[in-house]
Amino acid sequence: MRVYLLVMLIAAAVTYIMVPVVRRAALATGAITQVRDRDVHTVPVPRLGGVAMLIGLASSFGIASQIPYLEQEFAAGSPAWGILIGASLMCFIGVLDDVWELDWYAKLAGEVLAAGVMAWQGVQFVSVPVWGLTVGSTRLTLFLTIIVVVIVANAINFIDGLDGLAAGVVGIAAAGFFVYTYMLTRETSPGDYSSVAVIVVAALVGICLGFLPHNYNPATIFMGDSGALMLGLICAAAGIVVTGQIDPGITTSRQIPAFMPILVPIGILLIPLLDFAFAVLRRMSKGLSPFAADAGHLHHRLLRAGNSHRGAVQVIYAWSAVFTFIAVGLAVFEPIPTLVAGAAGLIAALIYTRYEMRGGVPA
Repeated sequence: MRVYLLVMLIAAAVTYIMVPVVRRAALATGAITQVRDRDVHTVPVPRLGGVAMLIGLASSFGIASQIPYLEQEFAAGSPAWGILIGASLMCFIGVLDDVWELDWYAKLAGEVLAAGVMAWQGVQFVSVPVWGLTVGSTRLTLFLTIIVVVIVANAINFIDGLDGLAAGVVGIAAAGFFVYTYMLTRETSPGDYSSVAVIVVAALVGICLGFLPHNYNPATIFMGDSGALMLGLICAAAGIVVTGQIDPGITTSRQIPAFMPILVPIGILLIPLLDFAFAVLRRMSKGLSPFAADAGHLHHRLLRAGNSHRGAVQVIYAWSAVFTFIAVGLAVFEPIPTLVAGAAGLIAALIYTRYEMRGGVPA
């Protein structure tokens, strides 16, 4: 556990230190988010925060690869390097969009390319850990991986509309997934707790923690597409390494519940995925592109319902934390206590939501 916390700390520290450097670069290159009708910020804010996060990710991987306990997870051909390559490409596509504002189809093509390269490096679905199913076709594994990565990347990008929202939601999800992947590794590999998935998720928690102090309201920098798309790719990659590469036979034993490897990644990212799904359906029903910007996202609706900027973010944090707890709790704890605690959490989140909608005035 301590080595994973070290990876997390390195990722957080490097990201935090690099943000001011990247901010100056964003100002120099004109990568600045101007105030638009659908936006809630009132002054132009530099973006490119994803570059600082990528540096934090790469630094944590570099140091982790030198730790004897973890070095075998960074051997040639390791999924860790494939994830770093994919994250770098996705961040690069985001930088291009942050600076020059790419058309949606050019950006989507770049996302597919980044996901495809990562899959080509070995980060892909080879099995579905339910009923012992395996994906027999190389083309199908590549296609399935690209679809999952693009959906999750855009789901994170879609919720990146308020200061600290995407970094906080991903940080909460990653923290829960860290617990799950670590416990899963202990169950499936007794005596050897080293795991690419745990390393990746630990680094993901770290870069979110390192970025959040600069990005929380009032933000001094936005992560931009360079950050949001990259975070989505890392989330998807971690889920694929756990879900799509686990031995299907494990789920037929009593080691882990059969559906948990599928349900946990979905559960911890439930809010971004639902927001993404509703946004796509909403826009397509109007004859618009799924990527056409609008003001119909969950955070926009919370603001219109009377929440403050920080209040809306904190409400989504609360719901994300509850769903993450339930998803992870059902996998690692007894179901009845988890469901009872989860129900209490849902009630508390509902009460807090109503409290914030009244401007912080108790009912």
